[in-house]
Formats: sequence, C-alpha cells, structure tokens
Amino acid sequence: MSEAQEVTILLVEDDPGHARLIEKNLRRSSITNDIVKVGDGQQALDYLFGSGQYETAGYAIPLLVLLDLNMPVMDGYQVLERIKADERTHCVPVIVLTTTDDAREVSRCYQLGCNVYVTKPVDYQQFSEAIRKLGLFLSVVTLP
Repeated sequence: MSEAQEVTILLVEDDPGHARLIEKNLRRSSITNDIVKVGDGQQALDYLFGSGQYETAGYAIPLLVLLDLNMPVMDGYQVLERIKADERTHCVPVIVLTTTDDAREVSRCYQLGCNVYVTKPVDYQQFSEAIRKLGLFLSVVTLP
C-alpha cells in the first residue's frame, strides 16, 4: 500500500481459519501493515466507534476494512451500512470478502457503499491465491 506502514487493516472475519489464511497470504504479498482482527460485526463497530472493549483505544487512521458478510451478532451488511452512514467513517474503504457470489448480494453491497467486492473461493489453493492477489492490489492502492 502506498505509505503502507500508516494504514491499519481491520479484518472482520468470524472464521479463525479464514482470518489466519487471509493474514498469512497478505503477508506473503509483502503487506506489512498492522492488521487488527475482530470476530463479529459488533466488535468491528466497537473498534471503529471506540465503544465496548475499545472504548479507550480508538482506531488508527487511515484505515481499510476487510469485511465478511455472514457473521454472528451483527452481519456484514449492517456493519457496512453503519460505516457508510456515519460522518466519521463514511470515507473508510471497505472491501467485502465473502463466499457469497449471488449477483443480488453483490449489488446490495455496492448500493450500501462497499468499495470492492471479492468472492472467497471455497478451494484452499484458490482462496490462498485470491488473497495473494488482493495483497498485490492493496500494495498499489492509495487511500484517503
């Protein structure tokens, strides 16, 4: 990422195996940014808005969110909607990273304001390769 050390990645993923695989393959793509991992949508919002266990922490700016859709407590659609509706976070780039490839769901995410939609392949090798390519993409992106 341009000025990579200054951008924190918030990884919102409820599957610990997927979270490890995503981080491992981003690192293989030379992404050295801090990665904060949370396991559900409510934790993501707590992190972003400085509530709950993150009440005193606040979040790093600039920030990029990698967001799964199918999660417990609060799903990714609700998180995306809250991020884009709030003045403090509406410019935060959100990359939806999910197994859902239904065209209606893709459209819904873009209507809610996601910046990029990536479908996670089910096959391990394809999943690893998709994340590696995402890492290459992130290495050339300039964020606000």
